[in-house]
Amino acid sequence: MTEIEQELYCIGCGAKIQTTVKSELGYIPESALQASLENDALYCQRCFRLRHYNEIADVKLSDDDFLALLNKIGTSDALIVNVIDIFDFNGSIIPGLHRFVGNNPVLLVGNKEDLLPKSLRRSKLKEWMRQEANAQGLRPIDVILTSAKKNNAIDELLQLIDKYRKNRDVYVVGVTNVGKSTLINQIIKQKTGIKELITTSRFPGTTLDRIEIPLDDGHDMIDTPGIIHRNQMAHYLSGKTLKLATPQKEIRPKVYQLNEGQTLFLGALARFDYLSGERQGFVAYLDNNLLIHRTKTENADSFYEKHAGELLSPPTKKEMANFPELVRFEFKTKEKSDLVFAGLGWISVKSNSYIAGWAPKGVSVILRKAMV
Repeated sequence: MTEIEQELYCIGCGAKIQTTVKSELGYIPESALQASLENDALYCQRCFRLRHYNEIADVKLSDDDFLALLNKIGTSDALIVNVIDIFDFNGSIIPGLHRFVGNNPVLLVGNKEDLLPKSLRRSKLKEWMRQEANAQGLRPIDVILTSAKKNNAIDELLQLIDKYRKNRDVYVVGVTNVGKSTLINQIIKQKTGIKELITTSRFPGTTLDRIEIPLDDGHDMIDTPGIIHRNQMAHYLSGKTLKLATPQKEIRPKVYQLNEGQTLFLGALARFDYLSGERQGFVAYLDNNLLIHRTKTENADSFYEKHAGELLSPPTKKEMANFPELVRFEFKTKEKSDLVFAGLGWISVKSNSYIAGWAPKGVSVILRKAMV
């Protein structure tokens, strides 16, 4: 590995150049560094891709940078566009955001709508998202579902932004892996003809940079780096494993007929126990390729210990070495409900059922009114 002997900085965003960590600010591949120096045009990979391809890549924030970002937002007069992952609401709500937004309005954007089955009522989901946000102390002025990947509802999103920003700047915020950068890239594509997309504006006392997209009235839409949320399923998985675990295409529901005392393993990532009730069909809304294994609940602990990382995967055997233990959450349903495994999907359960859900320590399992 070639060491950078002197401190170099990106001329696009001002980040210190480094060649080791792709997901952090200032990254440039070693192979591109020398050519950039010879051409006297030293851009980090993020700025290079924005300049040449109109693409913004996600970068991660440290906890200190995160606090600096929240403080900056709190002292601004702006519309806050908070992008969350429909499949991981609790893991993609920014911790403490409600304490920092002040009187600024928040537009809540549920991304990855294209992955939902057509049978799911979107109006129900939006209302549930609003209620969950309220419970977190965040009171969104509106809620919209989008698909950044499929370019769905981007026009409607831009119309809502224009409606609510009222001649103010717009901050687009979100944790990593929610598709925020893809969403920003779609917005840039909608706003063709914009020149000089990169402007630099450092937050005081940090190395955090931001991308400013000019709006028609002299204000900016400000893209902020992705914030790491420790309670995301994605936090514990490699990129390759994440694609095997989380929905990538429209979900095809699968029905599993279970008697009480039976367990479903969702790979080695999570577990569903049917504790008590009549034999019934449980409908699973998970990635179409995620391997589900059925066993007796009484044998489930030993089965997991023996097969996690092999018969039960993902994660792989190697990844299991650092994978957190599964933590149990028990529920009794009073109505038809969804048992939601944050980041993975959910299992639909009939009323009057005793069930338990298991997920990695720190990852949430919640019960909500059925969406289908």
